[in-house]
Amino acid sequence: MDLRQLEHFVAVAEDQHFTRAAQRLNIVQSGLSASIRALEAQLGTSLFRRSTRRVDLTTAGTVFLTHAKRVLATAREARQALADVEGLVRGSLSIGLVQSPAPFIDLPDLLARFHAAHPSIEIHLCQAGSEHMTAKLRDGRVDLAFVPFFGEPLEGMAARIVACEEMVLVAAEGHPLARRRNLRIADLAGATFVDFQADWSTRRLVDTAFAEAGVARRIAFEVNDLATLLDLVARGLGIALMPQAVAEARAAETGKLPIAIAELSGESICWELALMHVASEHKDGPSNAAARAFLALVPQPEDEDGPTEEGPDPVSERVPVADMA
Repeated sequence: MDLRQLEHFVAVAEDQHFTRAAQRLNIVQSGLSASIRALEAQLGTSLFRRSTRRVDLTTAGTVFLTHAKRVLATAREARQALADVEGLVRGSLSIGLVQSPAPFIDLPDLLARFHAAHPSIEIHLCQAGSEHMTAKLRDGRVDLAFVPFFGEPLEGMAARIVACEEMVLVAAEGHPLARRRNLRIADLAGATFVDFQADWSTRRLVDTAFAEAGVARRIAFEVNDLATLLDLVARGLGIALMPQAVAEARAAETGKLPIAIAELSGESICWELALMHVASEHKDGPSNAAARAFLALVPQPEDEDGPTEEGPDPVSERVPVADMA
């Protein structure tokens, strides 16, 4: 049976007349009669007692009417719920991040703008390492995630690149490498490093660059957050490599231990931040309407100068996301 057959049955039961029910449903009477006969055949019982003037429900028909109305009501509620979700009247949005996307993205401002536009959408935020965040995306625990981009394309994932930065060296003021110019990776051999855990994407990016240059490095401090890394560097316990904008933001802060920045030359290490989601068939990105609405608020690097006339649509452009394992 299908929902249309149930609608036909309920109409005949309420009108107690095939002709009136057919007019109400805007179908021919023969089609309505055939639909009811097919339903009775599928159920293996008669639902109506027919006479020349009216039709009445059988005992089985009376019992079935209650369930048919319940099924149709549930179907209507389901359709309305989907419409509400697509219309952002209800639903949820879960966002993950490995580290704060500042200074590239003002996440609190984006969340506030989204909430002001869609106050009925429940927002969740969580933080984890790259590998765990990718797993959360795969099993649907988060809809979108800010994750550093590194490695080979990962099947089933897509994302928007929201930042692309050169990595620079940061050191305490007075360190022999502080503010040096024309530094190469080979010049960093023998230095003590502060870095993230080995499974973090930014750490893997730097490890790969040193391996390709054939330079070994000593990592004395492994941390899980940027603030601790910068504090250890500022106290002269080691040096670190990080995106230039992050280093400059810390260097500009007042009331903090000072750090100095040195740029690498000839061997650039490009760090990228992606807003990742599970690939879907929807032309505008994620399958979750709330996630699509949030994604539309997120600026891209080229947005600072405004989109070009012939450039791609900043909302619909997608790139493969790298393997975060």
